[in-house]
Amino acid sequence: MPTYKEIIDSIKPDLLKATDFLQKKLSSIRTGRATPALVENIQVEIFGDKMPVKQLGAISILNAQQLLIQCWDASYMEPIQKAVLEHGSGIGCSVDKDGVKINLPPLSSDLRKELIKVLSQSEEEAKKVIRRFRDEAWSTLQKEQREGNIREDDKFKGKEGLQKLIDEYNKKIEDMIKNKQKELEE
Repeated sequence: MPTYKEIIDSIKPDLLKATDFLQKKLSSIRTGRATPALVENIQVEIFGDKMPVKQLGAISILNAQQLLIQCWDASYMEPIQKAVLEHGSGIGCSVDKDGVKINLPPLSSDLRKELIKVLSQSEEEAKKVIRRFRDEAWSTLQKEQREGNIREDDKFKGKEGLQKLIDEYNKKIEDMIKNKQKELEE
């Protein structure tokens, strides 16, 4: 027989996963600055197997517009270059003795507008997931109250607590999106 607090607490890990997923997605969206997150998860085919760039070499920032991937093995350089170029995003790259250099051209106003649309879609998707978990928890609260496992006033306390938690996570999502938009405008 769960209490209303236990029902609310049971969705916290799922809410955290949803915000973590959004954070990872946002980190891969290109802004005006070079960051390893832009390329670290690009899948590279090595010996018939797919591996992320971050497992094939060290990624460092050369300057605001350039990254350097120092490969663990020289044979990884060309497959990494190919994967980065196929990934798109207007990223250019070249191979030299130091590794794979990633060049980020300045963002055009059209690309910025497109990225802002992607941010809005990402925000809505994350909030939709949060709402789904809220609805599931609310249904559980109602069911437990109907079955006599929790009192009616506890059900409404649970509803209040649930909404407070959901508002907190929605605020986190909004803050993440605002920060990313600010990066895009810099």
